[in-house]
Amino acid sequence: MSAPEPPLAMLAEITHRCPLQCPYCSNPVALERAGVELDTAAWSDLFRQAAKLGILQVHLSGGEPMARADLPELVAAATEAGLYVNLITSAVLCTEEKLATLKAAGLRHVQISLQGSEAAGADSVAGYRNAHAKKLAAAEMLRRVGLPLTVNAVMHRQNLHQLEALIGLSVELGARRLEVAHVQYYGWALKNRAALIPTRVQLDAATATVEAAQARLKGVLVIDYVIPDYYARRPKACMNGWGRRFLNVTPSGTVLPCHAAESIPGLVFERATERPLKEIWTSSPAFERFRGTDWMPEPCASCEYKEIDWGGCRCQALALTGDAANTDPVCELSPLHEQIAALAADEAAAAEDGFVYRSFRNADG
Repeated sequence: MSAPEPPLAMLAEITHRCPLQCPYCSNPVALERAGVELDTAAWSDLFRQAAKLGILQVHLSGGEPMARADLPELVAAATEAGLYVNLITSAVLCTEEKLATLKAAGLRHVQISLQGSEAAGADSVAGYRNAHAKKLAAAEMLRRVGLPLTVNAVMHRQNLHQLEALIGLSVELGARRLEVAHVQYYGWALKNRAALIPTRVQLDAATATVEAAQARLKGVLVIDYVIPDYYARRPKACMNGWGRRFLNVTPSGTVLPCHAAESIPGLVFERATERPLKEIWTSSPAFERFRGTDWMPEPCASCEYKEIDWGGCRCQALALTGDAANTDPVCELSPLHEQIAALAADEAAAAEDGFVYRSFRNADG
């Protein structure tokens, strides 16, 4: 296999601490505590390594990145390294002074998550009182400070009826982009799948709503749309292919090809404090394991889409089949495809509502 191209972007999960307890959080169910987080100097060195590797963008995420007191220093270090810096935040810890400081340090863009269009339901999903009001206030602060906003609306069975209102709210908030992202079922979301997965009728209605809004708001709001995999006919190219264009770094400095990769047994993921980032990217056995197409079984190996979807999601294959090397079962060519669709329909019809909230108390390990 030829040497991989440099990654385009890095997701830097600088902490797993977060005031919110969203039941679909993309963090692993085994959360890392504050005591293992990389310090300012280690993250700054990692940003310099990332820029030398060819990475163009860094997305500062968590948990809640504003839980770190050194966030302005981290933004400044990434900016000085030559990276475009995006902040992915719950926004509940925002103040106008903090945002102005981050902008002065080099912050270029902010993404705020919304759990719904109205306070009661949104706060219930977040597990945090007054979260929705704080998010709306933060969006107005961004407008005054002059930072561009993307809204991330995570959609599921219990809030899909608010989709049209969320689209309108995004316009009101001055967002340039809206990500209508159906929950993807890994980690905390997998724990809560029965309470989150939509019915097929809901999904079809949501798709129609998004398509109409995309046409109506062209030139006003860019709307990205991600459907739940379980209802798809073909798998998505997860992270644009394992170890091809993106990498994640956990709070402790573990380097991953995607945020859920540590769920796969038998793979050893290395830390950026112990080996240079470039070496991990180019020659780590864990990154090489599912990179490219040589690893693929049938029907993937002879599929005309193998360099389009890159075999789909390895973490999903593990979660649903027990083996990360299997065909992603959301693919219609998988022998398990019909079982996955039936599972989705059955769980959606059962209409379970209770959540296992994302918290250190409920975390594994």
